Amino acid sequence: MTMPTTLSTPESATRAIVRGDLLDFTADPGFATPLEAPGVRWRPDHVVLIEGGRIVAVQAADTPLPEGWADVAVQDRRGQLVLPGFIDTHVHCPQLDVIASFGTELLDWLNTYTFPAERRYADPAVSHAGAQRFIKALWAHGTTSAVVFPTVHKVSAQALFEAAHAANMRMVTGKVLMNRNAPDGLRDDVEQAERDCLDLIQQWHGKGRQAFAVTVRFAPTSTPEQLAMAGRLCLAHAGVFMQTHVAENRDEVRWVAELFPDARSYLDVYDRDGLIGPRAVLAHGIWLDANDRAALREHGAQIAHSPSSNLFLGSGLFDWRQAQREGVNVSLASDVGGGTSLSMLRNMLDAYKIQALQGTRLTAWKALYTATLGAAQSLGLADEIGQIEPGRMADLTAWHWSRGDVAQHRDALARASHASKSAQDALHERLFVWMTLGDERNLDTTWVAGRAVFQSTPAV
Repeated sequence: MTMPTTLSTPESATRAIVRGDLLDFTADPGFATPLEAPGVRWRPDHVVLIEGGRIVAVQAADTPLPEGWADVAVQDRRGQLVLPGFIDTHVHCPQLDVIASFGTELLDWLNTYTFPAERRYADPAVSHAGAQRFIKALWAHGTTSAVVFPTVHKVSAQALFEAAHAANMRMVTGKVLMNRNAPDGLRDDVEQAERDCLDLIQQWHGKGRQAFAVTVRFAPTSTPEQLAMAGRLCLAHAGVFMQTHVAENRDEVRWVAELFPDARSYLDVYDRDGLIGPRAVLAHGIWLDANDRAALREHGAQIAHSPSSNLFLGSGLFDWRQAQREGVNVSLASDVGGGTSLSMLRNMLDAYKIQALQGTRLTAWKALYTATLGAAQSLGLADEIGQIEPGRMADLTAWHWSRGDVAQHRDALARASHASKSAQDALHERLFVWMTLGDERNLDTTWVAGRAVFQSTPAV
């Protein structure tokens, strides 16, 4: 695989055409059977016309091109699956340094692996190199937008914003708030943290495709005073996001109850300070109760379900169907490095396993919707990302249906069975095989704002 060695701003007037088999969604397929699921939009052999980083038209490949487009080179991905770029709603940039570390649950994981790795990001050179490595890694896994935790250091957020802005990539991030229960080199204080956040908001929030997130590590590492300050930032600055962790692990939940004995629940620690709103992204949410889920529903907040991480750290099984039944928005996240892969395909497979253990069968429709249009809607960004639709940014990916003998054999059998099934059921069978057996090695090309930022083979 090859990736660009530098990031640069694409020319705004560049035109491009991508040809392939397009799949996206117009509505939530829900937990219906593959045949009954609504909102699936399948457009085989279509072209996507791109100008200035945005999609300007989508049409069948055999339809004449509009005037002025005949000389634009076609990036031909016929026979490949073309999707909107994936949206990872919870991932840690510095934790690429500790992915695949052995033998701990959440709290030990933080102290043993995560905090020592994050302390190194006080060095601007480490932060900038880490941001470049991280963004390229996202692209190489088919992810084009992300809600990201850097570290407590202002420079780590600055580096992410700079790298994403240079590539015209949608990035939601912000300096981590953490002023207690953390080692030296990873604690801030309320006043300086507020100044750093205000500086980053002024410089980056709303600049290009960048958005600031008030980023509370988790309740145990912030004092009540810092949480109150974070709430004030959310209320004072329209459009900022809020990201944090909640109810990931039972020991963590017990610790929060000891630290905040006057709070009704872990979620209430955040809610009473105004941190839970329509742009709040709370990772995990495994051990919430019905009152917590009602609060999330009423505020329009979302749970970033992190299946790979939940399994790897032994945190528990998130009941996705119950959350949806009670009106909670759910997006999908890798949570690297607790998660073991940036690949959203691998995380979809882990999500399927978690739901199967609870008697629910997660369709490929629901999984893919959640990582594209569903996430965009939950983030309030559906007018920009999540669909292959005129007016949206041209964040796209092209995938091979199979890689390797076993997957190719299984894909061939799925295609051969189409004659005996409805078109939607047959397509789902093939797509589910792809989701189950595929990973980043299936990825051919990633486009961000119409520019190819990753290709699996060198461009000719």
